Amino acid sequence: MVNAILAAILSFFIPGLGQAVAGDIKKGIIFFVVALIIGAIAGFIFKHWVVWLISLAYDIYAAYDAYQMAQ
Repeated sequence: MVNAILAAILSFFIPGLGQAVAGDIKKGIIFFVVALIIGAIAGFIFKHWVVWLISLAYDIYAAYDAYQMAQ
């Protein structure tokens, strides 16, 4: 069992890493791929600060999910 705070920190910086460390590799891969897709789509459509906000919101959600999984 991994520390929940460590899983949240890992997933905040690299979405999906905390989920993978917590034991659900498939969910971790899905989170990572979704983060890449969101970044690519948002990068083409929106201005730089909007991409940053969208990425931040997704990173916070990924960290929260990893924290909940590791508890």
